[in-house]
Amino acid sequence: MNPPKFFVFDTSALISAALSDHSVSAQAFDHAIRIGDIPICEPLIDEFTSVLFREKLDKYFLSEEERLQPIVFLETHAKKFEIVEKIEVSKDPKDNMILELAVASNAACIITGDKKHLRSLHPFQGIPIVSPADFLKMF
Repeated sequence: MNPPKFFVFDTSALISAALSDHSVSAQAFDHAIRIGDIPICEPLIDEFTSVLFREKLDKYFLSEEERLQPIVFLETHAKKFEIVEKIEVSKDPKDNMILELAVASNAACIITGDKKHLRSLHPFQGIPIVSPADFLKMF
């Protein structure tokens, strides 16, 4: 039996998936769960939670409970990893956490909604960095 494949989602892809069940990011997330595992780490959960509770997202959620549902779903359907290697290569420091998680989990790929900083590092240490749409084509 092959070891599970890990697919790292950055915060922008996770937020997109949380905001619409019909988004390409949500389709990619659901597909990743079916064919492998989603690694997470505490800093990613913290950032995801912080973004979900931003005022600009008020129009998407009627209650605090609705905002907590994607967080609980992520924690339930993901595997926690500890970051063991510090990486500082991205112009956006938040992207370094995603790279660290990908390395720690030996990820098959990183799925991102970021069109600038993170995608410019493709591939990172042999790990493809792709959009949700490209992920669905690849896997």
